Amino acid sequence: MKILLGHNFYRSSAPSGEDGVYRNERKLLEDNGVEIISYEKFNDDLDDSSLSKRVKIALDSAWSSESYQQLSELIKKSKPDVVHFHSLFPQISPSAYAACFDSGVPVVHTLHNYRPICPGAMLIRDGKPCEDCVGTNLLPSLQHKCYRDSLLATGANAWQITRNRWAGSYKKVSKYIALTEFAASRYVKAGFAKESLVVKPNFLPAKSFVPSRVESSYAVFVGRLSEEKGVRTLLKAWAKVPSLPLKVLGDGPLRAELEKFAKQNNLNVEFLGFMPNEQALEVIASAKLQIIPSEWYEGFPMVILEAYALGVPLVVSRIGSLEEVILEGETGLKFTPGDALDLAEKVNGLLANEPLLLKMKANAQAVFKNNYTAEANFKMLDSIYQQVINEKREVIG
Repeated sequence: MKILLGHNFYRSSAPSGEDGVYRNERKLLEDNGVEIISYEKFNDDLDDSSLSKRVKIALDSAWSSESYQQLSELIKKSKPDVVHFHSLFPQISPSAYAACFDSGVPVVHTLHNYRPICPGAMLIRDGKPCEDCVGTNLLPSLQHKCYRDSLLATGANAWQITRNRWAGSYKKVSKYIALTEFAASRYVKAGFAKESLVVKPNFLPAKSFVPSRVESSYAVFVGRLSEEKGVRTLLKAWAKVPSLPLKVLGDGPLRAELEKFAKQNNLNVEFLGFMPNEQALEVIASAKLQIIPSEWYEGFPMVILEAYALGVPLVVSRIGSLEEVILEGETGLKFTPGDALDLAEKVNGLLANEPLLLKMKANAQAVFKNNYTAEANFKMLDSIYQQVINEKREVIG
C-alpha cells in the first residue's frame, strides 16, 4: 500500500500535539511496511511581517492554488492509494481535497480540532465551551472575535469555512477520523454526514513507557497554564487537599497569577515549568494520580494516554471527550467542571481508598494495552484505508 501523508506543522515556538500525532502515525505506517509519500508545510517558513503578507496568508488558508497544483502533480507522479491529511491550516488549505478528488484518489482526514465548523477551531469562548456557530451561520464568531480576539483574523477563518461549504470541499473527503464519539457528534450536529465519520483514537509507542516502581507521593498536572485548562479551579481545590503535594508541569499566561495565589495561600504546590517530554514522563510515572481539570472540549489529550501507559489513575472534569475516555471508578474519577469543592472531595476520597487506587492503576495499564498501542492503532488505520479504497473501486466499477 502507498499512502500520501499531508500535514501543516505549527511553528516550533508553539509546538502542537497534532505534530506529534502526525509523526507517530507516519512512523507507525513505515514500521508496518507502508510506502509513504509526504507533503508537508512548516509555519516557521511563513513571513507575516506586513499586513499585506498576513492578508495573503489568510486568503490562501481558504484556498491555496499552489497547494492544489503541487498536490495534483505529486499524486500524478507517485500514484498513492490513499491521501491522508492531518492539519491543513493555514498553508495547505481545503484546496487539497479538490486536488485529490479531481485526481481520483480517496481522501482521509484526521480531525484534531473543530476548524471546519468553528472559526476559532476549538469550540471555546472566554475559556468556556461554545457551540453558537455549530450547525448555524458563523456570525456569532465575528461578533465575539473568537480567533485571537481579532475581527480580521476571525473573518478570515469564517470565510475559509463559508467558501469551502459553498464549493462542496468538505464533501470531497472519503472518511473523516474523529478522535472520540463526542467529537464526531459535534461534526454531525454541524451537518457532516454521519457515515463520513469514523472514530479512531490516538496512540502511543509503548517502548518508552515503563511504570515507576517508586512509591507515589504527589499528584501532577501537565498542560498549558491558561483559563480553559481549569488551572484556577485546580489551585482552589488544592487549598482543601493539604496532605498531597501537587507538581504543575507547563507554562502559560496564568503562571504568574497561579504562583502568587499558591504562595499567598501557602499551598503545597510546586511549579516546574515546561519540561521536555522524557523528563515530564518521569514525573508523571511517579505520581499517585494525575489531574485534568479542563473546562472546554479537549480533543484527545496525549497526557491521558501517557497516564494510562504508566498506570497513573486520573481525576478529570466531566466534560466533552474526557467524560468518554475516562472510565468512572475503573481508570479514574470525574468531577463537575469548575467546581473546586467537588474536585477536592474526589481527590481526598481517592487518597483514603488505597485499594481503589491500586485497582485503577492496574486497569489503566490494561486499557492502554487493549486500546491504545501501536499494534491496535495500525489495525484500525489499515481498516479505514482499505474501506475507502474499496468504496472508490465500487464507484469506479
